[in-house]
Amino acid sequence: MTDLRTLYPPIEPYATGTLAVGDGHVIAYERCGTPGGIPAVFLHGGPGGGISPRHRQMFDPARYDVLLFDQRGCGKSTPYAGLEANTTWHLVADMEALREMAGFERWLVCGGSWGSTLALAYAQSHPERVRAMVLRGIFTATRAEVDWYYQHGASEVFPDYWEDFIAPIPPEERGDLRGAYRRRLTGEDEAERLTAAQAWSLWEGRTSNLLPQPLDKTGFADAHFALAFARIENHFFTHDSWLEPDQLLRNCDRIAAIPGTIVQGRYDMVCPARTAFALAKAWPRADFRLIPDAGHSWLEPGTLDALVRALDGHAACGDLS
Repeated sequence: MTDLRTLYPPIEPYATGTLAVGDGHVIAYERCGTPGGIPAVFLHGGPGGGISPRHRQMFDPARYDVLLFDQRGCGKSTPYAGLEANTTWHLVADMEALREMAGFERWLVCGGSWGSTLALAYAQSHPERVRAMVLRGIFTATRAEVDWYYQHGASEVFPDYWEDFIAPIPPEERGDLRGAYRRRLTGEDEAERLTAAQAWSLWEGRTSNLLPQPLDKTGFADAHFALAFARIENHFFTHDSWLEPDQLLRNCDRIAAIPGTIVQGRYDMVCPARTAFALAKAWPRADFRLIPDAGHSWLEPGTLDALVRALDGHAACGDLS
């Protein structure tokens, strides 16, 4: 039996900094690995999730030169939890600004969950800048995907967690949970904002693994993290992430020449496998890896193994030359 691959050893960035991208937003970034190595960018989830030290460890530091950054409004980027001038297309423009700052002509784009959404939006806008993509937990931000998770669908699988998710919302407002949450997450009542943010964040944290995992050492249980995570996610999903219906699947012809890997947990309840399956059909050059014993989390053993192998494989096979 082949041993499962795990994270590379912990690594510190060789450079950190910030980049002012306009509209009052300042993006925090870090560079890891070997300067002059294979250029890559990592896109975190959420939106609003921020990067973590473990994200660095997916990449072989001897081969890759990786840029990781906190998207607008989260992590170390400022203003924290800011919603103004914070859209999908602002984030795509930020990626181009960061690429130019780093001096990369083309880079590998790696992202999971919302990071896969942003990766597809970026690659379809700038295919000439993308060497390859490694995507996980595919989400194309359609109304159907968002309704499944925040209105009716996942609620049938996790009725106990769902009860806690809807608890801050009065019964008469539960016909539009995104709208009800938006009123609270953007309202003047600070206590109500935090209560709503934590309920929103815990729902995602609790439903992301095939088997329950403790959340005490994760951001999902942290009130500061939850505020940006919930506000920004709700902001994007209330506005259909500024995408046309089925835009990312319809425009896959724009990335037809780009090699890639799609890693998807079969039992992903946050981003069900149907979307990854549809993406694989629309993007034949991508290698589709359906992990039989995984949910949504990138840290589940089979998913992590596939991600590390995919990144090693793209580095070794000449895709990135």
